[in-house]
Amino acid sequence: MRKIFKIFIFIIIIVLAVLAVVFYYFFVGSSPVQKNITWGVDFSQMQAQSLGLNWKQAYSAMIDDLGAKNIKLHTQWDWVEGKKDNYYFNDIDWQLNQAKAKGVKIIYVVGMKSGRWPECHIPAWVNGLSEQQQQDELLQYVKEVVLRYKNNDAIINWQVENEPLFHFGACPSWYYQNDNFLKTEVALVKSLDPSRQIIISDSGEQSSWFSAAKIADIVGITMYREVWAHVADGWGFYLKSFLSPVTYWRKALLIKKIFGKDVICIELQAEPWASKPFYDVPLDEQSKTMNPEIFKQNVEYAKKTGLDKFYFWGVEWWYWMKVKQNQPAIWDEAKILFNKN
Repeated sequence: MRKIFKIFIFIIIIVLAVLAVVFYYFFVGSSPVQKNITWGVDFSQMQAQSLGLNWKQAYSAMIDDLGAKNIKLHTQWDWVEGKKDNYYFNDIDWQLNQAKAKGVKIIYVVGMKSGRWPECHIPAWVNGLSEQQQQDELLQYVKEVVLRYKNNDAIINWQVENEPLFHFGACPSWYYQNDNFLKTEVALVKSLDPSRQIIISDSGEQSSWFSAAKIADIVGITMYREVWAHVADGWGFYLKSFLSPVTYWRKALLIKKIFGKDVICIELQAEPWASKPFYDVPLDEQSKTMNPEIFKQNVEYAKKTGLDKFYFWGVEWWYWMKVKQNQPAIWDEAKILFNKN
């Protein structure tokens, strides 16, 4: 019995020692200061329209007034191919032409899960098809997009899907079964356009990033600081992230060392995260998770992570606050930041 007790104590000591090393590695210390940080924004035409904005005016203001020269462009399969084999590219053409004319660099998100709720944007005509047929149609859509735009100089990277390995969103049951289909998508894009590196995005807070790094050329991560934690229908609570800035840096070092891949932040929280879509909650409720002071704090936090590329999530909300609510504070603060680039 005494021998068993000693073994038990030894195991406990080993476990505690491992936990101490892990805690020290991921939470203690600081990252190097990046002197040249690239700031960009995520833009969704759908989101701008959901806020009742003139999306072309919002897009133009984002470039001409705000000064954003790096944009991650979220597009929707159900919008482009609302009818089978009938592709509507006019709006995307306009956005890319504006970017090219004004020296803006674009990360183009292509796929079914492309950002903003319900995350997977599936044309109605696809729903009745078999799993294999859905996948075949999606691959055909991806092919049409890449072939159309691969010669557009404004595009610097393809991002295949949006957080495809993170279980979130209203997506088909087969979507998260394994990563084989994602690998097929990536292989297709590479075969059509071998000149551009491919980004795979992943949760910055709820993933190791290893699975994304195995497939991607560049790993894109999210960074959310103030969120509504949903527990059950009608109940939840606001939660502030406990992660240290150095956590992101040390994880990025592991990805670089093990896989030889760079890590960038393709979603830095800069809009509210409430219990419902933020445009359905009062402004004072929105301000609990995003306001000018939190925005500044998130910028300073980002600078301390050691990463050198950040794309803000929420530019449509900034513009909505500016033109619909007469509250331009975050827009103006971001404008100063972009003009320092």
